[in-house]
Amino acid sequence: MPKMTGAQAVVEAFSKEGVEYVFGLPGGACLPLFDALYDAKFKVILVRHEQGAVHMAEGYARSTGRPGVVVVTSGPGATNTVTGIADAYMDSIPLVVITGQVKSYLIGNDAFQEADVTGITRPITKHNYLVKDVFDLPRVLKEAFWLASHGRPGPVLIDFPSDVSLMPFDFHYPETVNIRGFKPVLHGHPGQIKKAAKLIAESKRPVVYTGGGVIISGASKELVEFVEKTKAPCTNTLMGLGGVPGAHPQFMGMLGMHGTVYANRAVHESDLLIAVGARFDDRVTGDLKKFAPKARIIHMDVDPSAISKNVKVDVPIVGDVREILRELNKIVKAADTADWLSDIEKWKKESPLRYRDDAELRPQYAIQKLCEIYGSDTIVSTDVGQHQMWAAQYFKVSGPNQFLTSGGLGTMGYGFPAAIGAQFAFPKETVVCITGDGSIQMNIQEMATAVVHKLPVKIAIINNNYLGMVRQWQEAFYNHRYSSSDMQGNPDFVKLAEAYGGTGRHVTKKDQAEEAIRWSLTVKDRPCVLDFVVEAEENVFPMIPSGKSFEEIMDMA
Repeated sequence: MPKMTGAQAVVEAFSKEGVEYVFGLPGGACLPLFDALYDAKFKVILVRHEQGAVHMAEGYARSTGRPGVVVVTSGPGATNTVTGIADAYMDSIPLVVITGQVKSYLIGNDAFQEADVTGITRPITKHNYLVKDVFDLPRVLKEAFWLASHGRPGPVLIDFPSDVSLMPFDFHYPETVNIRGFKPVLHGHPGQIKKAAKLIAESKRPVVYTGGGVIISGASKELVEFVEKTKAPCTNTLMGLGGVPGAHPQFMGMLGMHGTVYANRAVHESDLLIAVGARFDDRVTGDLKKFAPKARIIHMDVDPSAISKNVKVDVPIVGDVREILRELNKIVKAADTADWLSDIEKWKKESPLRYRDDAELRPQYAIQKLCEIYGSDTIVSTDVGQHQMWAAQYFKVSGPNQFLTSGGLGTMGYGFPAAIGAQFAFPKETVVCITGDGSIQMNIQEMATAVVHKLPVKIAIINNNYLGMVRQWQEAFYNHRYSSSDMQGNPDFVKLAEAYGGTGRHVTKKDQAEEAIRWSLTVKDRPCVLDFVVEAEENVFPMIPSGKSFEEIMDMA
């Protein structure tokens, strides 16, 4: 290939990797790269804040399964990405983030807009690079995309000094990657798979417990086949929602702190727990000494460090969960679960998900109506808090890559830009961000991005004028002392949307909800806010208090 600058080489590498969108914001140290991006055949999306760029890239990656790409400048531009990078790291989202850096010979001199970005992000990236030699750039770029999406996915950062971006060289993009010491195991050990099949066949009370790994590996089809072959009930974590269709007869809903009573009870009473692409998060296990106390445990995961990290397991199987399930499905036999499934059906009737279905506008009702009218094929993003849990409980998605949420880090401000990223990826699909009045204000400025690109993202604000989950915990554990959780001074969200060029409606009464939701579907060329002004002190139930066990679950009186 002819000579090109480092900046032009980045653009060429993006093209070879099939990049569709780059989310970013320019500044002095990355001007050569943005100049090169001016001629790119893919689209460059100007955001209003670098955190928004990373969350958009996350939403794109989560909904497509392909790496999201971010380009920002040095110093504050780079540090503004840290929350989004940490979020992607916790939830295993593949990203390639390029940060501009001061000239290589100025690094360490406290130059204008200098920050030690590789040092700052080392604990929250799968890997990061500081490129001081332009001849290293092709290898670094190839490795970055490969690392981001192989094994357990995650964010990879490239810190790119401005002088390196201007250096000319002969660009040759490598076709393969060879990273010593990083050889992910894809195929599970045959002996361990046989052990798992034997335990399943002998089990009377099995439960399949699946996490985000099922979504990441594209194993939803294999998982459904496995669940149906074994006749075992299935529960998902928050990050695993969509791995099994929400309407599947063997699906018990989410488990954990705000999971269904019957999913949590099934895990508590099970004799065999089959964990697929899950990491035994504390919000799932609660008190480790009392978690699944009667069960033997099978754990399948591509990340060997995740196995027996929190909970000791009996049959570990390291590998890509799709490959493991494919092999397991060839030999697994159905367990004798007739009585077990009958017990679970009884528990469902005794302790269903429920709320006060009265004349007031309840958040659960609003979300149920959103699901009913938008449909189970909708792509749903959420922010973090009460609305997130109600969305997980009441919006039944039909498949993988549809439920986009911040699980591990719990990032307020994730939902709206993530929805924008998903809408870019799927312009003809209905995309709704279910958010709260606190969360939406964290990245409300990205309304401008959505308006400029005429994205019909729906923003359903569950507006209770509180930091709702904070308030609920203060009610339950701090004697109703609502310290700094009252959101006095909230704006008129519809007027704010209109000021940006969007549109919206207030929904203050129960009988307004259906018509407003149907109206939102007619808006095709701009973001649309539905401001649901709901009961202020509604709580999320069920609830297992932090660090407690199923035996201490709290449900509606």
